[in-house]
Amino acid sequence: MARQTFWNWIGRSQEDIAGFREDWMNGTRYGEVKGYGCPPIPALELAPNSLEV
Repeated sequence: MARQTFWNWIGRSQEDIAGFREDWMNGTRYGEVKGYGCPPIPALELAPNSLEV
């Protein structure tokens, strides 16, 4: 089974990674870092081609 890795996310497909990115950008799924005091760092844009190698 191929695995995709992008920005500390590991998934089985480009769609998995896109969903993880969307969850991060929307502030869902991932908890708050207590004491950070700044807005979350935006995730990088995904490349239009597949991440599979």
